[in-house]
Amino acid sequence: MGSVIKKRRKRMAKKKHRKMLKRTRIARRNKK
Repeated sequence: MGSVIKKRRKRMAKKKHRKMLKRTRIARRNKK
């Protein structure tokens, strides 16, 4: 059970990272 929770946390972290990248891209476009 513990290993499954760790895998889920890793997947969530990746999704959060992707959302942050999208936000930074939009911010760069707005600056220009």
